[in-house]
Amino acid sequence: MRGRMDIENTPLIVPSFAALAPRYDLVLCDVWGVLHNGVLGSQAAAQALMRARDAGATVILVSNAPREPEGVARILDGFGIPRTAYDAIVTSGMVTSALLAGRPGVKMWHLGPQRDLGIYKGLDLTLASFEEAELIVCTGLFDDTVETPDDYADTLAAAKARGLPFICANPDIVVERGGDLIWCAGAIAEAYAELGGEVVFCGKPHRPIYETAFATAEKLRGAPVEKARTIAIGDALRTDLAGALGHGIDCLFVAAGIHAGELGLEHGAEVDPRSLARLLADGPGRPAAVTTRLAW
Repeated sequence: MRGRMDIENTPLIVPSFAALAPRYDLVLCDVWGVLHNGVLGSQAAAQALMRARDAGATVILVSNAPREPEGVARILDGFGIPRTAYDAIVTSGMVTSALLAGRPGVKMWHLGPQRDLGIYKGLDLTLASFEEAELIVCTGLFDDTVETPDDYADTLAAAKARGLPFICANPDIVVERGGDLIWCAGAIAEAYAELGGEVVFCGKPHRPIYETAFATAEKLRGAPVEKARTIAIGDALRTDLAGALGHGIDCLFVAAGIHAGELGLEHGAEVDPRSLARLLADGPGRPAAVTTRLAW
């Protein structure tokens, strides 16, 4: 049953971040869908974050990328996003590495592309075959250009039969890549959970990545940051909005990201309140504000 559309309680739709920014000391900003779409970077979004930093806010990029922060920084370099747009990067790859550090000597099977192997650097573990593994770490599909989660049905059934724990290093179901939606590790993890498999999620919307982000901000600022003075910026209801609400912080929802198709924003249109109300009716709650694309 779909949620009831509620136009009267639709969140404030703002044209830019400028009016909101003075309320916050800490900005936790998503990467994919806000700063780039997998093909093009957003200079307007980068400028918005730089202006927030100039005004005294600490900006931490919080990403479900199954990579170390420097790897994400290099990707952003390639999209023309200057490093002056942020103070630090926290990733689900970091959280995954910290979790694996607590399992010295473990034999694990890596489910995902070779480009993600960097998150295991320096860890005491063995990259094993599926047959020898004691657990699975999933960073994505082996080839997300042609595969779907259905291609892993037999593998997941075999893993469940063996009782293998499953660590999801990227809880996203899909991401946008130049207008197309690409399957992510979260889709495989959800399928495993539906089979009754044991799954640990290392990124948004789950608490560990937010705790890491707040600890990073406290170190950078030299003092704790109040949740009331913190805002999360992101484009995904399931991860960014749900994670912010679950952690007790405000969220600025960027509409022209992963949900652009549902909101009719693919070709430069602006947010329509009725379309937004329909989308939010089935979501985790109400963001503090909505903007079409992050800009100052």
